[in-house]
Amino acid sequence: MNILKRNERSYKQILAYAILILCFVASVIFVNHNHSFYQKPVAEVMEATLVETTLINDIDSLFTQQLIAKLKNGPEKGQLIHIKNEYSTSGAYDQAYQPGNELFVSIDPSKEENGELSGTILDVKRDKYMLIVAWVFIFTLLIVGKKQGLFSIISLAVNAALLSYALDVYVNHFGVSLLVICSISAVLFTVISLVLINGLNEKTYAAIVATLLGTFLSLFIAYIALWATSENGLRYEEMQFLTRPYQEVFMAGLFLGSLGGVMDIAITMSSSIFGLYEKNHKISLKALQQSGLEIGKDIMGTMTNILFFVYISGSIPMIILYLNNGVPLSYTLPMNLSLELARALAGGIGIVLAIPISLYASIFFVTRKKAKS
Repeated sequence: MNILKRNERSYKQILAYAILILCFVASVIFVNHNHSFYQKPVAEVMEATLVETTLINDIDSLFTQQLIAKLKNGPEKGQLIHIKNEYSTSGAYDQAYQPGNELFVSIDPSKEENGELSGTILDVKRDKYMLIVAWVFIFTLLIVGKKQGLFSIISLAVNAALLSYALDVYVNHFGVSLLVICSISAVLFTVISLVLINGLNEKTYAAIVATLLGTFLSLFIAYIALWATSENGLRYEEMQFLTRPYQEVFMAGLFLGSLGGVMDIAITMSSSIFGLYEKNHKISLKALQQSGLEIGKDIMGTMTNILFFVYISGSIPMIILYLNNGVPLSYTLPMNLSLELARALAGGIGIVLAIPISLYASIFFVTRKKAKS
């Protein structure tokens, strides 16, 4: 009987690996032959010649390339197009191109005297590289997490689709509150992620309760703090082009941003508490409480630092740009970091609150489990 079960398990694993490899091969073939699915003309660089170099200053130069590319889609498919490309040493908004690069181009309606097509570069076709990164991510999750890794991928895809739908509803319905949409989405994100990865059990229930309570409490505290200070010190200039209330958009981003960190803390605490209980069913609640507090202290600092670095890292390019243009540091930092620091602080509050909430929620469900047994 055990041999039959082992053989059945091996057959399922082989089938799963075969399906995974088939998906990988199919996706690679598709992404290399999907030019007809794009409305914009796509051209593959055949030749790249450097024709001119101009010194701008001591640290930067301007280069001019003459590209010959072959159109891969549209009415002019198969024809050659001549493109002039200018790029600088810094490469902030431009880059050099090599044979084999695929570009989105705009075709000049008037042909040159010799009848050849000319045009300009709109963007780079990067789907091949994105596919490689995506598959590395998928394989890493599956190798390390196996079954849980697969469910992590599924939950990520479901949550991404759900978030896209929620934002689409908000954009197309002016009377809908973004905070309400994000609140509903946060509940769904939490339940879908934790149930798919950990299943329906007491550990999952404790993590769900802790995640939702910690996230909503951090949002409430952040709202009270902003209300009490009249939002003094927050610079909303980066949202000046929004046609919606930027305070609401900021709060929604703060809400969803703290959700990930709080969820991580909640499932870590819940797994630790239930792990201790599973190892020793006779462990006292006081010992569980002390162990949980020690675990919480260990992970609290690292998680708050992670949130801080994640939020601040996105502002580094703008800070460097401001400083390179001689803007004073006293103006640069508040302008670029006020919103990011507010998000980091709100997420930190949620993380700190999630530790005791997760601990006592887990102990509550452990107590219930003990009573049943």
